[in-house]
Amino acid sequence: MPKYVYEFAEGSKDLKDLLGGKGANLAEMTNLGLPVPPGFTITTEACRHFLAHGDMPEGLDSEIDAKLRALEGAMGKRLGQSDDPLLVSVRSGAKFSMPGMMETVLNIGLNDDSVHGLAAQSGDERFAWDSYRRLIQMFGKTVQDIDGELFDDAFEDIKRQKGVSDDLDLDAADHRKLVDVFKGIVAERTGREFPADPREQMDQAVRAVFGSWNAPRAVLYRRQERIPVDLGTAVNVCAMVFGNLGMDSGTGVAFTRDPASGRQGVYGDYLQNAQGEDVVAGIRNTVPLSDMERIDADSYAELLSIMETLENHYRDLCDIEFTVERGKLWMLQTRVGKRTAAAAFRIADQLIDQGMITLDEAIERVTGDQLAQLMFPRFAEDAEGHVLGKGMNASPGAAVGKAVFDSYTAIKWSRSGEDVILCRRETNPDDLEGMMSAAGILTSRGGKTSHAAVVARGMGKTCVCGAEELGIDTKNRRLTAPGGEVVEEGDVISIDGTSGRVYLGEVPVVSSPVVRYFEGEIDPASDQADDLVRAVDRIMHYADAARRLRVRANADNAEDAARARRMGGEGVGLCRTEHMFLGDRRQLVERLILADTEAEQNEALDQLLPLQRDDFAEAFAAMDGLPVTVRLLDPPLHEFLPDITELSVRVAVAESRGESHENDLRLLQAVHKLHEQNPMLGLRGVRLGLVVPGLFTMQVRAIAQAAAKLLRDGGRPRPEVMIPLVGTVQELEIIRDESARVLREVGAEYGVQLDFPVGTMIELPRAALTAAQIAESAEFFSFGTNDLTQTVWGFSRDDVEASFFSAYLEKGVFGVSPFESLDTEGVGRLIEIAAAEGRAARPGIKLGICGEHGGDPDSVHFFHRAGLDYVSCSPFRVPVARLEAGRAAARG
Repeated sequence: MPKYVYEFAEGSKDLKDLLGGKGANLAEMTNLGLPVPPGFTITTEACRHFLAHGDMPEGLDSEIDAKLRALEGAMGKRLGQSDDPLLVSVRSGAKFSMPGMMETVLNIGLNDDSVHGLAAQSGDERFAWDSYRRLIQMFGKTVQDIDGELFDDAFEDIKRQKGVSDDLDLDAADHRKLVDVFKGIVAERTGREFPADPREQMDQAVRAVFGSWNAPRAVLYRRQERIPVDLGTAVNVCAMVFGNLGMDSGTGVAFTRDPASGRQGVYGDYLQNAQGEDVVAGIRNTVPLSDMERIDADSYAELLSIMETLENHYRDLCDIEFTVERGKLWMLQTRVGKRTAAAAFRIADQLIDQGMITLDEAIERVTGDQLAQLMFPRFAEDAEGHVLGKGMNASPGAAVGKAVFDSYTAIKWSRSGEDVILCRRETNPDDLEGMMSAAGILTSRGGKTSHAAVVARGMGKTCVCGAEELGIDTKNRRLTAPGGEVVEEGDVISIDGTSGRVYLGEVPVVSSPVVRYFEGEIDPASDQADDLVRAVDRIMHYADAARRLRVRANADNAEDAARARRMGGEGVGLCRTEHMFLGDRRQLVERLILADTEAEQNEALDQLLPLQRDDFAEAFAAMDGLPVTVRLLDPPLHEFLPDITELSVRVAVAESRGESHENDLRLLQAVHKLHEQNPMLGLRGVRLGLVVPGLFTMQVRAIAQAAAKLLRDGGRPRPEVMIPLVGTVQELEIIRDESARVLREVGAEYGVQLDFPVGTMIELPRAALTAAQIAESAEFFSFGTNDLTQTVWGFSRDDVEASFFSAYLEKGVFGVSPFESLDTEGVGRLIEIAAAEGRAARPGIKLGICGEHGGDPDSVHFFHRAGLDYVSCSPFRVPVARLEAGRAAARG
């Protein structure tokens, strides 16, 4: 039979799959000889069995019995013993950190008898009854699924009745009264008394933790963070140590480096006379960790020593939870800490300098998503604005939006296209979806280790916490500044996660230094560059040297091409010619469509030719010496005509007034003829080139003339002609042969050699499956993953994203939209087939991808494994693709 329960000393940090992150790290600290309370871990395997079968696996109870007896022996007391009770905590712990998403129950083992024993042993009756009411409150909410606000409201009522605002002002009698009130809530809501048997408390808590793996907020968080659904969570049962035994006790969270900036120093929060949940929940504002030196110098010195030990052992930023029980320091958890994007790059750079990690390891410590966050605009350091107040700079960035005071409103308004700032006294796990929807998060309570701060950093959201001077009134939906100024729901505010300032109204933003570095405005070796820019430069240089995949850009004009080149783009992978037919040029397309004779068609094409030629010349010049892949016209012609409803109204009005409307009538007839309900699968792409005589010939001639002129003037244009939506090799051959004829003619006309590759865009399943045939006539493939995704899945993106994608995501049909990150099992399989068969037929064929997936980090790794030569993405995403291509190569 499998082993389901491990004592802490039996595990290690390498067993995260089995013991979860928390259990593995508790085991590691135990083996390092650090002061960890004894306990044991129930494995993720047991959780998976429970979730699959609805019951615990055979043999688990006896294993728990054995480990519990060992724990009782080590502590010299039994679980719930009436005169001297052993109390335990039951905590979740998945492989990946999911802060606040799953459940914890503290003080298990207390009942009406053992609470007196705890009071006698501790010499503190208030502490004992406070611990008992905490157990009932957490157990009721977590295990019995009782609305937590019922307990919160009862707690606030007691404080109101006594005329106090601080939890610490409640005495033993108050907490004893709360125990009775809380037990009454349990009985009323469940129809049963609160369980008095300590083992029943523990068993029910373990089941609740296992079950919380599928709680809605946990599912939502996993989807957001792309954490696999089948991992399950471990459960850690640990002997309780108490930070709420008086002012010589306390609890805190420490970071070995600042998780917001990455800078070295002493960072964290400490709260005297409190249990760990008080710090995370932000119910009382903490003091900075450095203040602990004044409060308890010996524990502080020991903590600093342990922090150094752990950082050197894990070779990374460590996030540490600890408790001090009457002057004795205990370690409750450590993990490699979540950090902001800026901190990730700074810390990786620092650890290289300190000789703790290699460049290969450093590139694994940062991500393309983090780099993208660093490229977002920010408030200027000398930004002028009306400052409402200031809090802790919990997660950097600039966020502007309308103030909202609950998650439901944040979700609703954001779905309507509004930017919002979620304002709460403190957040809790139920606020997750609202936090995801918001541009930024503002709380009046909590510090850098509160729920809001930790989750915001993990999501890359701007966050200001602990803005005590701002009175956030969620009931009346307003916040009040120190001077009495009131911000109502819907008023615009700006929050600066770097300085912690909160502004009234919209504060202008400026380009980030990282974008200015990529644009060439900041030299990383100059005094203008800060440590973040230098860290990005170092890692990007290594990524560029390591990567095999080349990175091009999707650019439709010279301006975008020039910007892409500054961003490190190595060519244009997609130049969409349809964007050149907009504005005033639409009239020329209308003439082409309405032409009754070949002469009228040729006249329209002759007028379009020089416009196209000039556009191409500018793009080729901007990318001089680098390839520019020009896609011939792809969308259906009706997209260049007026809207069918608008045109029908125009015709009807003209007829009713007896006005001349011949041109509008002809347009309307053309629109009816060309209109397609689903523009994805109609008269478009190569089909247009075959049905509309001279259209593709004109475009190829414009490309050839632009290139020929630049060549003659000493330039180095490298155009590539891409034929879209090919489904059969015969389509390609017709257009390819016609293109070759035009290139010969123009070359002869200009006296230059035009030998540019002609290839195709693979965006239909049939094209992928017949790639061997197509490769015989194509010099390159560029996978159009947007359309390939549509045709593989059988839906139009525009039609379905607004209709059922949200339901598919909620039900788990999609972990992430297939338009956001490549469907590797379906679309990816077709790409692999086409790449392999295309290369077999034409060994030197160049393979690239030009869909939006070219800038998605996970997709870039797939394209590397599939053996493609390059990816192409928007200019802004070029640095992201460069970094991820380097990371893919470093992984091997």
